[in-house]
Amino acid sequence: MEIPKTFDPSAIEDRWYKEWQDKGFFGSKPDDREPFTIVMPPPNVTGVLHMGHALNNTIQDILIRRARMQGYNACWVPGTDHASIATEAKVVNLLIEKGLTKSDISREVFLEHAWEWKEKYGGIILQQLKKIGASCDWDRTAFTMDANYYKSVIKVFVDLYNKGNIYRGTKMVNWDPAAKTAVSDEEVNYKEVNSKLYYVRYKIMHQASGVSRQEGIQPSLFPDTGLSTQDSGLPNDEYIVIATTRPETILGDTGICVNPTDERYFGLHGKMAIVPLINRQVPIIVDDYVEKEFGTGALKVTPAHDKNDYELGKTHGLETVDVLDAEGKMSEAAQLYIGKDRFIARKLIVKDLEAAGCLVKIEDYTSNIGFSERTDAVIEPRLSNQWFCRMPDLAAPALEAVNGDDVELYPAKFKNVYRHWMENIHDWCISRQLWWGHRIPAWYLADGTVIVGESIEEALENHLKNNPEFRGEYSGIKSGIINQPSQEEDVLDTWFSSWIWPMAVFNGILEPDNKDINYYYPTQVLVSGHDIIFFWIARMIMSGYEYRKSEPFEEVYFTGMVRDKQGRKMSKSLGNSPDLLALIEEYGADAVRFGVIVSSPAGNDLLFDEKLCDQGSNFTNKIWNAMRLVKGWELNDQIRHKSSRFNEKPIVWFQNKLYQLQNEIDDYFEEFRLSEALTAIYKLIWDDFCSNYLEMIKPGPDGAMDSRTYEHTLVFFEELMKMIHPFMPFISEEVWQTLRDRKDDDFCIVAQLPELKKADKELLKNTEKVIEAISWVRYLRNESGISPKVGLDLYIKSESPMLYRQWEPIITKIANINQVHFLNERLDGAKSFTIKTDEFYIPIKDTSDPAVEREKMIKELEYTRGFLKSVATKLANERFVQNARPEVIETEQQKKADAEAKIKLLEESIAQLG
Repeated sequence: MEIPKTFDPSAIEDRWYKEWQDKGFFGSKPDDREPFTIVMPPPNVTGVLHMGHALNNTIQDILIRRARMQGYNACWVPGTDHASIATEAKVVNLLIEKGLTKSDISREVFLEHAWEWKEKYGGIILQQLKKIGASCDWDRTAFTMDANYYKSVIKVFVDLYNKGNIYRGTKMVNWDPAAKTAVSDEEVNYKEVNSKLYYVRYKIMHQASGVSRQEGIQPSLFPDTGLSTQDSGLPNDEYIVIATTRPETILGDTGICVNPTDERYFGLHGKMAIVPLINRQVPIIVDDYVEKEFGTGALKVTPAHDKNDYELGKTHGLETVDVLDAEGKMSEAAQLYIGKDRFIARKLIVKDLEAAGCLVKIEDYTSNIGFSERTDAVIEPRLSNQWFCRMPDLAAPALEAVNGDDVELYPAKFKNVYRHWMENIHDWCISRQLWWGHRIPAWYLADGTVIVGESIEEALENHLKNNPEFRGEYSGIKSGIINQPSQEEDVLDTWFSSWIWPMAVFNGILEPDNKDINYYYPTQVLVSGHDIIFFWIARMIMSGYEYRKSEPFEEVYFTGMVRDKQGRKMSKSLGNSPDLLALIEEYGADAVRFGVIVSSPAGNDLLFDEKLCDQGSNFTNKIWNAMRLVKGWELNDQIRHKSSRFNEKPIVWFQNKLYQLQNEIDDYFEEFRLSEALTAIYKLIWDDFCSNYLEMIKPGPDGAMDSRTYEHTLVFFEELMKMIHPFMPFISEEVWQTLRDRKDDDFCIVAQLPELKKADKELLKNTEKVIEAISWVRYLRNESGISPKVGLDLYIKSESPMLYRQWEPIITKIANINQVHFLNERLDGAKSFTIKTDEFYIPIKDTSDPAVEREKMIKELEYTRGFLKSVATKLANERFVQNARPEVIETEQQKKADAEAKIKLLEESIAQLG
């Protein structure tokens, strides 16, 4: 078979992916093997592939492919989330294109359009995931609005309602005026915005009896506000000045609050003030919540439009006046600017306040403003009647699970973040004012009574059990009666469906004892961003303990955020987010996977640079060319005895190098240090295999190779392809199939990883010295301008000359050495270098300036002393010594000994130069 000169990923990727699928390698069914299960964090059904997806899903694919090669029954369940807000927005836009609005049609017709949109566009991201090589069990693809999944969500809601964990009530929520729905905290993006701070006067009311104005309020008590005596109005007790960023909400003020320890306002406690423009009388209350240093130290209290104000209002019995409607426009209760958008109203009220003499001044101010993740509308805190889920009881076992490491978090730093949130958890607003989603299974009777059940019949029957007097009135429900109960219009928060994902994808809610759920649950690892640790991960752990009495996954690995090489978050507005599919087309999926993972240190942000994909592409070409080199050798068993004996040491060395790396890679995977694992494999293939081993054993001018060396080389190449396969599946499979003629079921994707064996550390350490010596010879040859074809003599002064004698054939071959000589003394007048305590000399006429050479040595001496100091400091650290593995301590001690020996040699060499 003729092997193409260059590697073309586009020619093989689709072919191998189809082959893997056709062979059923991605599929999984319960059997006698130990399972290794991952459930994919379901991307939004509206989504398209971006760099975050590439990172998250490449990591999952690496883990599942490695597990498959370790002999586990590997199952990776894919799927999508129905994404209530995002999908509804897409459908609304679709209707607009057709000349319709949501209000023009019924709920049923709207849902028909939604399902039509989903069927047409909803699977795009899953198809795109195949382009990066995601080896999911596609037959198990789940969707959070599938029939059984829908039933599972409703069943959980009803169960929690019956247990008293779900209730309906009026609370402050995040409100999206564009989507006209409540949203979760996770769906709010905070941005730093340049805004204004408005200083407004509120007139103080005097008692009807004409009691004199309060004394004791002095102008000197306002040193930090920048207000003049005339501005504050307080010397004659006429006004109190308040700073606000939202003057439009002044119309909803029902109180003014000051800190009880703020001396400036002692005389105003219990007084009444008048809200500007609308003349509402409001009390001046005291509470230590108020920060004396902000603005003027006085706070306007608007209970309907701020979460903290709402709590203040409840504590002090203040009235609640809602001046904004669901669309963010001024309501009837505002009295002014009715029907105007809140931001237009802001401009109008500022003008009117100024005209009324109530506006003192305006300052530039920077504040964090919440924006809806889906519509980018400014979030409005709003009092709303919603459905809530009580969290404390559900949270308790989930908190214990992480505290006790039944669920381990990587990196471990997120354990404290998780603990803090769980210990301060609030009830969860689970309702959304949308049509696309899981409609809440609650119905309202004519008298306003709420009934809940998986169906209206069940809800009614449950109600009638406790209220038999209504049985006659509702006996005709199935036939349809005049006072048919009306179903709740709201749907459930998307997170309420996805929190049962690890169970529902195996139908574990509806059939809690089925074969799949019993086999695959709990899953082994979840890969996710830390930004949804509370909104999804913590809640999945809660639901897992509620319905399976067990954790949903054993480990959680948090990826970092994908940033550009300047450290900026990738976004469309910055134009720094690359087109992932275009990258794959240009470099190949393996190269893109390489670029994504190699730049992603465990748990930290990924600084992505397209050059890393180019590096990955170069790596695939390096592997390809190495394979072409090996496959181009001709076998000649007549030279077997001589050649195999000649290559014995390189073979034994590289075999031990493989053992060493296989153990290292295993350790890296234990701690999810995938970037380090990939880097180690990269160096093993590029440097140790291609640059060293193949150079050591490659045939002479006749191009003939003995079969024993060749067979060992093929085995090594196969082991390398198995190591790199989870990271770069396409090139590894292509090389695997090209190296030998394979049986029908012999694929790299299911090739089993070998059992771990101990490497001969002493052999590896000694061989590294030989390899370093060869590199030095090449460097000095190049530095002196001597052709590689010119043979040189090498002199070695070593306490263990036998090492170099054993490797002499390799040294002379690769470094083009005429002869190796061994000395007991220094060799003057020759180029030299040191490796640990060994000294090497090459008789090359030295034309260098002794002063320059001396300066080089001094710099190297300074560096080595600094290195020795850092190693010594590390070894003197008791915490490091107690916690580090023995082999790590041994390595550091060896570094210390080597540095001390090198310092001694350098000091002697510098002294000789004078």
